[in-house]
Amino acid sequence: MVQALDHETEWSDPAMSDAVRRVDAVADELVAAADETERLGKLSDRSVRAVKDSGVMRLLQPEEHGGYAAHPRDFAEAVMATARRCGATGWVTGVVGVHPWEIAMLDPRVGQEVWGDDQDTWVASPYTPAGIAARVDGGYVLNGRWQFSSGTDHADWVFLGALTGDATGKMEMPPTFLHVILPRSDYQIVDDSWNVVGLSGSGSKDIVVQDAFIPEYRAVPHEDVAAGIAAERVGRTETLYKLPFPVLFPLGITAAVVGIAEGALALHLEYQRERVNVAGARMREDPYSLFAISEAAADISASRSQLLDGVTQAFDQIEAGRPLSRQQTMRIRRNQIRSAWRAVTAVDEIFARSGGTAGRLENPLQRFWRDAHMGLQHYIHTPGPVFHASALLEMGVELPESLRGAS
Repeated sequence: MVQALDHETEWSDPAMSDAVRRVDAVADELVAAADETERLGKLSDRSVRAVKDSGVMRLLQPEEHGGYAAHPRDFAEAVMATARRCGATGWVTGVVGVHPWEIAMLDPRVGQEVWGDDQDTWVASPYTPAGIAARVDGGYVLNGRWQFSSGTDHADWVFLGALTGDATGKMEMPPTFLHVILPRSDYQIVDDSWNVVGLSGSGSKDIVVQDAFIPEYRAVPHEDVAAGIAAERVGRTETLYKLPFPVLFPLGITAAVVGIAEGALALHLEYQRERVNVAGARMREDPYSLFAISEAAADISASRSQLLDGVTQAFDQIEAGRPLSRQQTMRIRRNQIRSAWRAVTAVDEIFARSGGTAGRLENPLQRFWRDAHMGLQHYIHTPGPVFHASALLEMGVELPESLRGAS
């Protein structure tokens, strides 16, 4: 029975980043805590401590608040390294780890409020505009309910999406889509709202807000973040904070899915190495099984490379002073989505060849399989509108109104 990953398997480039080395240093803790994390339906304290010890949540955090302001490629590599050991922990790392990047684009007062006392403070989300932010003097009054707040039990703040309304709470027409940030005292977590087949340990519970006041400085238009211009408005000059939301936000989520696929492949390789089938034949001598392994490994590797290539190209171009075109942004999104689907398809191929033992609950392979599929369910991995828009842009065709918001 396969019990754990072979931690010595190297997936990243030979010049492994310091971020990945830090995750590797806590790998044993991540693996050992994975079952408890799933049982709890949220990250175990052991998992949280390992993530904080690795520093991965501060990779995109601004330097003045104890962060590394690292290259986003390093962040993606670290998320993959985490997800290879525990899918739920990798998922939370990929989602929550992006939020320090956006805080850097807000009024400096926000960073001080969040990290003034503890530079390891976490911020959850989601950004779905599921609430109404009614305009009042000095800010907004927010009401609503949001699903899928990953890692929220361990966060002291939350980013939420909202649509603007008038003083009576009636939505404006047309509304402005805002990102707003609230402290833990201003929202409730619905404890029984996360019962799922995969990524159980991510604790992606519902959030409820009733009549919370949001100061103006804790809100930013989604359009400004999506276009990569929010940072400039608060005086940020670092390339990292000029990246557009459709390039950076999906990165951590898809990196987690690819890392989960790598973890599944590592377990499959370990199992197949010594497996003997009912006919007494060793699986490592079966050419059909070996073909399937190599095909899956190639697809997972391609997913990793394509995902990292997209964000690296975007970073390099913006650093050179050339903003991304709509076509380039959609191309990166298209490839990011395809990376996730390709990786999960590869997981299906190896799981189908792992025999009945793979389905035993004590075998971590089945957890990686379930986690991979749940990760694919995130709306950021929905191919339809993005693929449609990307194809039209590649043809030089202007997007119809219905697709102009696709990202």
